[in-house]
Amino acid sequence: MHRRVFLNALAGSLLAAPLTVEAQQSGKVARVGIAFFGPTLTPEEVAKGAAVNPLWLRMKELGWIEGQNMIVERRWGESLDQRRAAIVALVRLQVDVLIVSSHLWARIAQDETKTIPTVVMSGGDLVSSGLVANLARPGGNLTGLQALAEDLVPKQLELLKVLVPNLSRIASLGVPDIPERYGQQAAVGARTLRLKLHHFIVRQPGDIATAFREIAKNGDQGVVVFPSPSAALYRKDIIDLAAKHRIATIYPSQGYVQAGGLMSYGVNDTDVQRRAAVYVDKILRGANNSTSSLSAPLAAHGAGASRAQRPNGKKDGANNPDRVLEGLHTPEVRQVQTRARTEETGRNEGHRKEGKTPLAP
Repeated sequence: MHRRVFLNALAGSLLAAPLTVEAQQSGKVARVGIAFFGPTLTPEEVAKGAAVNPLWLRMKELGWIEGQNMIVERRWGESLDQRRAAIVALVRLQVDVLIVSSHLWARIAQDETKTIPTVVMSGGDLVSSGLVANLARPGGNLTGLQALAEDLVPKQLELLKVLVPNLSRIASLGVPDIPERYGQQAAVGARTLRLKLHHFIVRQPGDIATAFREIAKNGDQGVVVFPSPSAALYRKDIIDLAAKHRIATIYPSQGYVQAGGLMSYGVNDTDVQRRAAVYVDKILRGANNSTSSLSAPLAAHGAGASRAQRPNGKKDGANNPDRVLEGLHTPEVRQVQTRARTEETGRNEGHRKEGKTPLAP
């Protein structure tokens, strides 16, 4: 059930779509392919999600409407074999543009086609993984947005430290294919804040409960959840277990908070999806994506749970949810967020001057 609820709101929303006045006038119908992590959704689930998803809302603003001047081909997969089969199916359909949600999907797409323009919606270091030559001029058929969310991990730990003042022990929760830099950045942040850090890897759904039992046994007072499609798929389980064990947990995206999680700080998903739509639009209008620079998403986004989402329980102690939630709106938290945005702006500006990071589409 949890898988369905999540895919309804997110995966389905990435998959119904918009189309162009220009294409309507020329009589040409564009064919867009999308590959997404998770089980296959029903048409009803897809339509429900698409009605509110930023990607398709932006596509509609740009003039693309599914069923009029655009056909959307959707494929899902969970295992590596399923994901590869999804990409192969889309390539055989000869779609005009392919949209993928991470560097893991992009790797499979690159194995299967060197000609179909592929738009990546953040997730992973495309340069270090060898998928593109550099951000300014990626070359080949890959373009889109690269979000190095691991750079935000130290700030996530800093926020936990502000919200739980006597924080001394924390845990990270990730999956086997998470880039090593997430763990490295967590270690850097932990050393800076003088925190003892434990890493936990979740290989299958049943490992989530086991991890939280160990986290509680270790006396860890906070958890940072690393972003990944599989973690997002089981986010309700993670949220419920964090509440059950009364452990302050910070998540990588706002969707976790909307599902009942305590707080999030990460890449702005709305920004990513709206800007990905601009890349898709340009490609469908004839742009050469081999010369289209990749861009980094704009400012990180933070969110906190509402009172209705607070876990029930005792009201004393460092991990008291009332105290933690009140801390979400303190000057100290705002100061951390402001400093993070300032550092991010400076880092991006430096990259632009070096020709490494392109301007936003």
